[in-house]
Amino acid sequence: MTYEQAKEQFSLLFNHEMNDTQMREFLVSMKLDEHTSVDAIAAAADVMRSNAIPLPISEDIRKKAIDVVGTGGDKIGSFNISSTVAILVAASGSYVAKHGSRSVTSKSGSADMFEKLGVRLDLSLENSAKLLEESGFTFMFAQNHHPAMKFIMPVRKSILDKTIFNILGPLTNPAGVEKSLLGVFNKSFVPKMAQALKINGAKSTIVVSSKEGMDEISISDVSYVSRLHNGEVKEFEIDPQNYGIKRVPLQAIVGGDASFNAGILYDIFDSRSSDAQRDIVLINAASAFMVDGVARDIQDGLEIAQEAIKTSKAKDKLKQIIEISNKL
Repeated sequence: MTYEQAKEQFSLLFNHEMNDTQMREFLVSMKLDEHTSVDAIAAAADVMRSNAIPLPISEDIRKKAIDVVGTGGDKIGSFNISSTVAILVAASGSYVAKHGSRSVTSKSGSADMFEKLGVRLDLSLENSAKLLEESGFTFMFAQNHHPAMKFIMPVRKSILDKTIFNILGPLTNPAGVEKSLLGVFNKSFVPKMAQALKINGAKSTIVVSSKEGMDEISISDVSYVSRLHNGEVKEFEIDPQNYGIKRVPLQAIVGGDASFNAGILYDIFDSRSSDAQRDIVLINAASAFMVDGVARDIQDGLEIAQEAIKTSKAKDKLKQIIEISNKL
C-alpha cells in the first residue's frame, strides 16, 4: 500500500465513512508486524493528527515544544519513566507538551500519576495551553483531542492482534510538536517510526527500544536508536555502561500503582531514590536534551539532568505546575 492509498483509506476511516464490518476488515489488514510499512505508519499518523483537536498555542511555542512519550505495551511494569523525565526536562527550560492517557497495559498511566501528584488534568484546551505557556509543561489527554477514536476504539478492541493503532499515539501529538523522544516496544519499529516522523515534518527526534523490549532507553542492556537530526535518520545503539551507568536487572525499575510511582518521582527529585531509578531517568532525560538541542551528546545531557535534581529545579518545577494547573 502506497502512502496515498493508505491516506485515502485512513481518511475514510476517520471520516466515519466505513461501517463496522468495513472498519474491522481494514484494521485487521493493518496488523502490526514486520511487514508494516513506513508509508502506512506515516499516512495513518498524518490523517489521525489532521483530525485531532489541536492545542491552541502560538507558533513560537509549537516550534519550541517537545514530547517525551512511549507507546506502552512493553509489559515490563516500570514506573512512569517518561512522565518523570518530562518534568525534569521542563525544569531545565524546555517546553514539554506531553500527550498521554490513563493506564491501558500497566498499573499506572501517565495521567494517573500526574493526577496523584496533584496536577489538575480537567483543564479546558485554552487553559492547558496557558499551563504550557506559564510553566513550560502541559499534559494533553488523548481522548480530549481525538474525537474520531470514540467510534474506532470499540472495533479496534474487538481485534486480538496488535494493529497500527498500537503505535500511532506518540506520532499524533495535538500540539503539533516537531521534536520528540519516543519509545516503542519492539526494535523493528524504531527506524520506521523515525522515518514516518520525518515524512510528517518532524525536525528532531530520537526513537528508542531496548533489547528487552522496553519503550525507554534501558539501563539493563543496550537500546536501539534512530535519530532524526538535520534532515537525516541515523541508527546506533546506546549502552549505559559507556556513560558510567551500571547495568542492573529490569526488576530494579519496576513500579506499581499511581501512588507508588508518584513516590518514586519524589524520591528521585529529593535524591533519595535507588541509583537505578535515578539513572534510567537521567539517561532518558539526556537524550531528550539532545533532541531539544540543549545538549551536545548524552554525557552533556546527563550533566544537565543531574544539575536539575541537585539544585532542586525539578522539585520546584513540579510544585509550579501543580500550583498553576489548580489556579487555571
